[in-house]
Amino acid sequence: MSAELRIVLADDHPVVRAGLRAVVESQPDLNVVADFDTAESLLTWISAGGHADVALMDLRFGADQMSGAEATAALVAQGGPPVLIVTTYGSDADILAAIEAGATGYLLKDAPTLQLAEGIRAAAAGSVILGPAVQERLLERMRVPEAALTRRELDVLARVAAGDSNEDVAAELFITR
Repeated sequence: MSAELRIVLADDHPVVRAGLRAVVESQPDLNVVADFDTAESLLTWISAGGHADVALMDLRFGADQMSGAEATAALVAQGGPPVLIVTTYGSDADILAAIEAGATGYLLKDAPTLQLAEGIRAAAAGSVILGPAVQERLLERMRVPEAALTRRELDVLARVAAGDSNEDVAAELFITR
């Protein structure tokens, strides 16, 4: 690994990209080499020979756009850089989708500058980095697995486990499209 880490950003909000760039480049050993407003653009850049030591990726882009989790899986499959998810979305489903896709880390956008910089360095070194709020959610999910589902989701799950069809579950629980 070189003395200066090359970072690529993917986030659909220009102000967020500019803010992330400013935070990252405030560190003497970190340099943003490219930024993109879609995950597809990032993947195209990597496929065309673009190189980064770490990719900072949001989870959700605009409608009909590839998600950050999908892009993470694609980057991992093609041997791209480690992915550090930096997002506002901290639900169990979002966290698990990103981790299952191969993300090296997961931070919320309210992470302090130092934590983001340390997270980038850890990701580049191959270490896992999870923000404190993310760690708490995952630990709670492991300690109390049933708490990961809402009461409504548990009702649906119970009906499906009993062998009810989708139509029967929807009718019984008043679920519409």
